[in-house]
Amino acid sequence: MKWSRFTETQTVAILREADAGVAVTEVCSKYGVSGNTFYNWKKKYSGMGVPELKRMKELETENTIEGDVLGVEPREPCTEGAHLKSSDASDAP
Repeated sequence: MKWSRFTETQTVAILREADAGVAVTEVCSKYGVSGNTFYNWKKKYSGMGVPELKRMKELETENTIEGDVLGVEPREPCTEGAHLKSSDASDAP
């Protein structure tokens, strides 16, 4: 997993600072992040407070532990019908 300079709690605090009326460009330059990073954070953490963030982390940890115990590998989401080969589709009645 990629290392981050900011914890998720710090990220939420930075987003709230921008929500309080400080210009996004000013916030980005103050913390040394790009505008793209800021908007990615906003997409991921918008409307989330510290309690919700802690609950999300607990659930992620719980899911990881359960997957390890059960020996289940995480699956990639599959689009409908993408798993079928073209030959499988032609065999259909």
